[in-house]
Amino acid sequence: MQRRALVTGVTGQDGSYLAELLLSKGYEVHGLRRRSSTFGTQRIEHLIFGDKPQLHLHYGDLSDGNGLVRLIREIRPQEVYNLAAQSHVRVSFDQPAYTADVTAVGTLRLLEAIRDVQDDTGEQIRFYQASSSEMYGKVVETPQKESTPFYPRSPYGVAKLYAHWITVNYRESYGLHASCGILFNHESPRRGETFVTRKITRAATRIKLGLQEKLYLGNLDAQRDWGFAGDYVEGMWRMLQQDKPDDYVVATNELYSVREFCEKTFSRLGLDYQDFVAVDPRYYRPAEVDLLLGDSTKARKRLGWKPQTSFDQLVDMMVESDLELASQEKAIAERGASYVRRAA
Repeated sequence: MQRRALVTGVTGQDGSYLAELLLSKGYEVHGLRRRSSTFGTQRIEHLIFGDKPQLHLHYGDLSDGNGLVRLIREIRPQEVYNLAAQSHVRVSFDQPAYTADVTAVGTLRLLEAIRDVQDDTGEQIRFYQASSSEMYGKVVETPQKESTPFYPRSPYGVAKLYAHWITVNYRESYGLHASCGILFNHESPRRGETFVTRKITRAATRIKLGLQEKLYLGNLDAQRDWGFAGDYVEGMWRMLQQDKPDDYVVATNELYSVREFCEKTFSRLGLDYQDFVAVDPRYYRPAEVDLLLGDSTKARKRLGWKPQTSFDQLVDMMVESDLELASQEKAIAERGASYVRRAA
């Protein structure tokens, strides 16, 4: 029997990689997308267009509990992956109420919808919650593992912590097969351009081609455990294949600073980051998270998961992709300038 999966946040970085993975494993994949004035499907267009669309998209929102119930009744998924959130940490300080409603209470609405449908049909629905290393915040021990106490330092981290604990509560209270993946920072060429790693690779490649002069960042000394998003979605899937639900840290167990990310990125382009990167205090968070380093021993032992992509490979991948994007951007600009000259 073909398994069906519902992925919220399917148009995002993780959602696109997870949809690809599930389709490669023979799943019927359904994705939840918000209604907006723009399509926002660039990351998954290869899955929804063509003679045989592989991914089934549905309009919906984590703020609409009744809509979630209707959708789950219609799709009847065996697995639900909750990747939807207001996921930008810095933005969460500017939109704390929205972040709480979508990231925290939205998870509760989805769990209630699953419980409602599961009680009616008697069919088990396995649930994955995308928890975050930002829940550790002001870390009380290093490295951070599943038993490390949480100390979030942003509205995003607090909202993710609520979503994490409500998932645990529903697992223990109602017997739901619900697991949380505490994912440390994971990046890719599909990362949004406002996130620091993509902001760096995008700017560096544009600077290399003369399209930009400077890159402004916040705390260059912040340290993170950075992995490849395409590797991490494999861990999500493996969690829901276990007989018993549980919570797992997913990380590379390696630590690099924002400064080191800049250095490696610019050096791959033959540039010295110090000539182009400047600090702008506006990009500092009201409460900083200085260091996040995961210990994924449990996931490696129980799930058989481990990262396949090194830090250097990740940087190379992102630089290569953004260099191609910058080259296209430059070619368009040059064609436009040529047209203007001819018209004059």
